[in-house]
Amino acid sequence: MNRDDALRLVRERLEESARILTRIAGEQAEFVVEAARRIDESLRAGGTLYTCGNGGSAADAQHIAAELSGRFYLERPGLAAIALSVNTSALTAIGNDYSFAEVFSRQLAGTARKGDVLLAITTSGGSANVLRAVKTARDKEMTVLGLTGARGREFAGACDLALIVPSEDTARIQEAHIAAGHLVCHLVEAARFGGGKA
Repeated sequence: MNRDDALRLVRERLEESARILTRIAGEQAEFVVEAARRIDESLRAGGTLYTCGNGGSAADAQHIAAELSGRFYLERPGLAAIALSVNTSALTAIGNDYSFAEVFSRQLAGTARKGDVLLAITTSGGSANVLRAVKTARDKEMTVLGLTGARGREFAGACDLALIVPSEDTARIQEAHIAAGHLVCHLVEAARFGGGKA
């Protein structure tokens, strides 16, 4: 690819991402506000936020949990946020002894409680282990929040609340997911501790 083609590609992808984010801002901003409200409500009651996803979505799940358990904008106490993809011993043991489809659900079954929140991320809406985690969360009477893409409408229907990125391009979907995730973290932090950057 020559330099002009590379520049064209970069501009096209950035403009596409901007269009998607603008559309979400106009059509689904309420998701961010309501997701943050539900997470804050759970945390205030002593609950825990669990996050899960595969591949890039696992990275996003870990990123969001880290912003809350560590810090986002404010110096403040850590919040109870756990990414289910970080314990490699649990992932490999459950995957080996049962199946990869159960790596998140069995962890939730052992630790989550009624009133906790699951943030489930799947760009396709079809990840078996994420779907099983949603079912377990439902069984435990947790709140289920979802992040998905245009093909994930059925998955979204299994959640209490979901953001559906209007794209089938995995990279664009993931860009929108982390943008929404950052905003959720911002609102949770501001609701709990005040201040924060405008």
